[in-house]
Amino acid sequence: MQPAPRSDSRITAGIVALAAIALLIGGAFAGLILEGAHDPSGAIAAFNGYLLRVARFTLWQALLSTLLSVAPALLVARALSRHPGFPGRRLILQLFAVPLALPAIVAALGVLALYGHAGYFAGVLGGLGDGEWPGIYGLSGILVAHVFFNLPLATRLFLEALGTVPADQWRLASQLGMSAAPAFRLIEWPALRAALPGVAGLVFMLCITSFTIVLTLGGGPAAATLEVAIYQALRFDFDPARAVTLTLLQIVLTLVVIAVLARLGANTVGDANLQVAPRRHLSAGKVETVLNAGLIALALLFVAGPMAATVLAGLQADLGRLAGEGAVRQATLTSAGLSFLSALLSVTLSLSLIAARRALALRRAGSAMSLLEHAADTGAGFVLVVPPIVVGAGWFLALRGVTDVFAIAPVMVVAVNAVMAMPFAIRAVRPAYDAASERHERLCLALGISGWNRLRLVDWPSLRRPLATGFAFAMALSLGDLGVIALFGSDSVQTLPYLLLARMGSYRTADAAGLALLLGLVCLVLVAAADWLGREAKA
Repeated sequence: MQPAPRSDSRITAGIVALAAIALLIGGAFAGLILEGAHDPSGAIAAFNGYLLRVARFTLWQALLSTLLSVAPALLVARALSRHPGFPGRRLILQLFAVPLALPAIVAALGVLALYGHAGYFAGVLGGLGDGEWPGIYGLSGILVAHVFFNLPLATRLFLEALGTVPADQWRLASQLGMSAAPAFRLIEWPALRAALPGVAGLVFMLCITSFTIVLTLGGGPAAATLEVAIYQALRFDFDPARAVTLTLLQIVLTLVVIAVLARLGANTVGDANLQVAPRRHLSAGKVETVLNAGLIALALLFVAGPMAATVLAGLQADLGRLAGEGAVRQATLTSAGLSFLSALLSVTLSLSLIAARRALALRRAGSAMSLLEHAADTGAGFVLVVPPIVVGAGWFLALRGVTDVFAIAPVMVVAVNAVMAMPFAIRAVRPAYDAASERHERLCLALGISGWNRLRLVDWPSLRRPLATGFAFAMALSLGDLGVIALFGSDSVQTLPYLLLARMGSYRTADAAGLALLLGLVCLVLVAAADWLGREAKA
């Protein structure tokens, strides 16, 4: 393979993309530092009992959520692995992928519709207690919602780990007449144990950076995490010093979790690509089959319950009236426009980094990786260290004395959501780009084809489906995000999640249910399209 030319437009585009990411993240940090330097005594004074209580609750709810998600997931994954011919197994796994596509606020509405004060199970739960069911706000609601999201994810990841067990081990176990207990101890548990730290760390990170779930189901300051406390400090109390202190502590906690995840080799994007169920040479006994079937059924009901409640509650809303409301139409158009721009920016930046990394790799021709190549390779992953609410808080503080922060809401929503979706877009596009470069690099060098002409004539046929996959996924993530718009949103700039939260806050639960149904369906369609396009690209 010939090295890339010394002057390569792909490298220039990558530098521009890295500069844009650095500006977004660096600007947020600059805003925090300047605000802290402006009032250092206030920032120091914020280290009080309230901050310690919020930090303690953040860690406690994340730990409980991880335990309640990972422990059952081990059992459910093993049950599904032991029964590759289980009726509806493929459908169950597809259903377990749905929570990954649902906006967090939609899932929160589903949990409330099922277990809330006026939920479908309120009568049953009240009958089990001493009187009227008080609802599920607080720690219990947060835990239920987190398990709803993370139990299916952990199950799929553990099932993927079990799928790596060599078929020879199962064949040998069958020949030895090994029963379920020794098979678990000698074959299944080693694979699960190897995956356990990474899966648990990933779930813990997702829970410690959870914002929307805690905001909607926390029920007040007593159940506030660091990210929710940052939001409250800026939007309700307007206490910049406390917001700076909370933000810095959130960054430290996230950095520690990310460092541990990196050491454990966790999949921080949370992707689990399940292959066809492998053949098993060990058959389960009757008692084990009944227990596993019951376990799978319970997990299925737990995951499907909030989804079904969301649909039923949404259908009971006056959808015709909602569709005719000017505020709903405006929020829908705003959401569609901002998510489209965010997805477009995300895939553009992602492609620029991918192409620059490939060009730099060809140029060094076996020598040590340069700092620029390393930045192009890992730059997008750095955004996982800084949650969206932290970036938003930094820019909120940086711009509040310069301009009307609510007027620049569209810019901030597009920029932050675009960068936050880049790891997923890169995962979708990079394999296809590297394969296309392997095939066409020599020809492009010989013919002098580069820049826009190369993208249009050579790379585009191979990249259009992966780019569409990344675009659809990025658009779905942006469409359902509440983190940035919660800080910068106002009556003049509202997205569907922001409007949904406002309807919940004004106790218009029927309207909120209808909006949740609309938002959830759109996001599911986008993610389904991304999945289909991704499968077509690999075919």
